[in-house]
Amino acid sequence: MRTTATTVKLTAALAAAAALTLGLSACSAPSDTSSGSAKKGKDADPTAKLVVAASPTPHADILNFVRDNLAEKAGLKLEVKEFNDYVLPNTATQNGEVDANFFQHKPYLDDFNKKNKTDIVPVVNVEIEPLGLYSKKTKKTADLGSGATIAIPNDATNEGRALKLLADNGVIKLKDGVGAAAKLSDVEDKKGVQFTELEAAQIPSRLADVDAAVINGNFAIQAKLNPAQDALALEKAEGNPYANFLAVKKGNEGDPRIAKLAKLLNSDEVKAFIEKKYNNGAVLPAFGPVKS
Repeated sequence: MRTTATTVKLTAALAAAAALTLGLSACSAPSDTSSGSAKKGKDADPTAKLVVAASPTPHADILNFVRDNLAEKAGLKLEVKEFNDYVLPNTATQNGEVDANFFQHKPYLDDFNKKNKTDIVPVVNVEIEPLGLYSKKTKKTADLGSGATIAIPNDATNEGRALKLLADNGVIKLKDGVGAAAKLSDVEDKKGVQFTELEAAQIPSRLADVDAAVINGNFAIQAKLNPAQDALALEKAEGNPYANFLAVKKGNEGDPRIAKLAKLLNSDEVKAFIEKKYNNGAVLPAFGPVKS
């Protein structure tokens, strides 16, 4: 998942000037790349630009739709910064380089906050990207027997989801009661299957190298996979705890710009956009009646 993210390049002259005037190194001045609002949270200037970090698909696509079609009427100045990994959006939100992010679900955020001592919190659910099992070598899960190699995400939450998906479809057997919190040590019977753990973003490009792979919905879209047609198995939308949401650093939930964006992200217009653009089941609205 840790691929190169969007960065802001300072010229040597600007960096030197910043060092002289502020006495700080570039890495200790996150406010240089923030939205420019001097105050955060409920005291933030409601007319200041709101900068949101997002994965390219579908998160940035949805935010760009809001920016281009809904934000101006709502009095919101929205800037979208795209990141291609699952780490930098949270660190940028924590240190103030961006005002919010949109790319993750609650189990992942809980794990990230615990490991990194950050205090990022969800604001509003937006969409769900069902995890799917894909293969270029077989057409059904029953063929994934002894000797088969399956790639799974290596981050704790998505690995657990992947193992549960495989267990739900009879590929492996997990210990009783572990569910989506499963680890490899919780696999009671691998049934001869071998696992290859990879960063989630890398898995689609390695699909041809393994017998099957569990791929996150957003990366499946980027790899031009159609979950409804191509997945050997797919998570169910109903009762799915992995809704992706808008998130901020704790204390900034009351930012009036965040309130505007949250309302727009849960609007009928965004719901219709998601259902039209992602009509292959790769992305589902996580607010209002869920289309299954």
